[in-house]
Amino acid sequence: MTAQEAAAVRALLAARAAAGDAPGRSTAARKPAAKRTASAGRRSSTRRPSSRTGARSRTRRPARPPAWRQYLAAQDARRWKHRAVVVALGVVLPAIAGALSPTPPVPATAAATDPLGLAASTQQALAEDAASYRRLQQDLVGRRDALTRARAAEEQARAAATTARATVGDGSADLYRMTAAQRSPVFGLDVHDADAVTDVLWLQGIAERADEARDVAVVRAARAEQAVTAAASATLTAQVAVDAAEAEAEELLAAVREQVAELSPATTAQLAGLTAVPAAGEQQERNQQALHRWQDYLGTLAVAGVQPPAAAELADPAALPDGFSPALDGTGTPIPGVALAVAGNRPVTVLSAETVTAVSVAFSQLGRPYQAGGTGPDAYDCGGLTAAAYVQAGVGLPAAAAEQWATGTPVPASQLQVGDLVFTDAGADVGVYVGEGQVLASSAAGWSVGVRTLTGTTGTVRVTLPAPETPNPPLPPAVTGNGACGTPPAPVGPVSPMWGGYGNGRIPAEALCSIGGSHALRCDAAAGYNALAAAFAQDFGRPLCITDSYRSYAGQVAAYRAKPRLAAFPGTSNHGWALAVDLCGGINRGGSAEWQWMVANAGRFGFVQPDWAQPGGEKPEAWHWEFGHLLDV
Repeated sequence: MTAQEAAAVRALLAARAAAGDAPGRSTAARKPAAKRTASAGRRSSTRRPSSRTGARSRTRRPARPPAWRQYLAAQDARRWKHRAVVVALGVVLPAIAGALSPTPPVPATAAATDPLGLAASTQQALAEDAASYRRLQQDLVGRRDALTRARAAEEQARAAATTARATVGDGSADLYRMTAAQRSPVFGLDVHDADAVTDVLWLQGIAERADEARDVAVVRAARAEQAVTAAASATLTAQVAVDAAEAEAEELLAAVREQVAELSPATTAQLAGLTAVPAAGEQQERNQQALHRWQDYLGTLAVAGVQPPAAAELADPAALPDGFSPALDGTGTPIPGVALAVAGNRPVTVLSAETVTAVSVAFSQLGRPYQAGGTGPDAYDCGGLTAAAYVQAGVGLPAAAAEQWATGTPVPASQLQVGDLVFTDAGADVGVYVGEGQVLASSAAGWSVGVRTLTGTTGTVRVTLPAPETPNPPLPPAVTGNGACGTPPAPVGPVSPMWGGYGNGRIPAEALCSIGGSHALRCDAAAGYNALAAAFAQDFGRPLCITDSYRSYAGQVAAYRAKPRLAAFPGTSNHGWALAVDLCGGINRGGSAEWQWMVANAGRFGFVQPDWAQPGGEKPEAWHWEFGHLLDV
């Protein structure tokens, strides 16, 4: 601080002291009006409404004695002097910092309107909402299961009650048809016929047992009716729980849609490229071309000042918002869910705000690894990617690709638009159409999220439109022979360990798929391993034990130094191709029940034990298994 600045501070303090500085003013009164309003807004927004219908009136405190008031006034005066020093330093020090700073500070309003900053904060908020939605869906699965069980129990209770009522009815009918002598044989005793006494008493016992059985049936019927009432109450409780969870999930999606409707095209363009992971070779070039094409489209909307409307506003081509006109297909038929606007001097197709956000979210996941059953945020299968993209846009989708076919309106090929879900392999594979005959998907064949040429389409739906009243027809059967998300058939012959252009032990982590813990494999091998592990756990009641999978070059060096007789020379290990595993838990002992199970079942999932590793082989390693027969390179 310079001498002039110090003098300014002293002068300010002297002026404050001379004026008395109103020590009686409260802290709230000294706070600027704007800050008071903001803090009050924060308090009101975070305060939860009381669950009680009425609130207690607060009792006023009695006035303090004059001595206390004098003491507090003196304390407040001392505190005010300290605050004056802080205020003065708050004025002077920022000025010094501003003079020394090479660039002026960025105003808060400028940071708030920065598309990149908004995109980053929006991405985080949408991801958190998606995670909350997934938790709600998991909870909803449990609640629906409970409802199913409650309905089954109620149905059983009603069936039991029906049987009990029928038993009571049959007994009552029998009693109605009986004569007095049949109902009470004892009244037929004759003092003059001693020989008949035994028979009469025997018949009386039978009648009494029948009466007892009818009484028991009545009690059982009453209890059965009580059980029906209890079961119906349990069903109602379970239904209320399901309805509450569904309502909460829909409220969350509605809040997401409100947020999405406010996003500008400039912000969603930044969102599309935020967290993409680089791919290898031609795949990276294809990904980037599609991403840049999408960002250019959003840039055109931004320059023209076109704000994408909500999906509900575009559902009916005859009732579009002002400034938009219907988009027509090649036959002149209006296309629901999209519209036309003018950008400069030419028309441009405008997608819904939900579609724009979903496509941008999908682009931001480029390069992420494929993982069977993955729903993000680190790895996806094909259905998990499309579900995650649209959930973050406020549209709820099931995670299974086959189930997504039923969530929207089928779209003919002449009306295909960016953002539509495209299905292949009878619904086993799904991706997001991104224009130019390309689809963005998490592919088991490519081991990652990427853009590929659209081939073999069997169906397309637009999920931003209301679901049809009647179920969509089944998709045509698959003809490619691929499995879920384009998974190729398990290899039956030799396969080359070279893939993706990577060297042995030098495969980047983003090109691999996790198989649990610190272990990873090439994604098709990982899919086979996960299926193998599930089958093993089902048969043995415990998880598959693994000690080694992909081994980096540095890991191979360490293993060779520790076990030179067992480990391969660095750069030649089959583990370095991310296609081999070492297993334990009994499999590591040739001839054991676990090893024999692997011999009988591993081939179904693409894993084999090479000849050299089998018992009696050149280098027996009962624990070593590979994805397909690897060719030497």
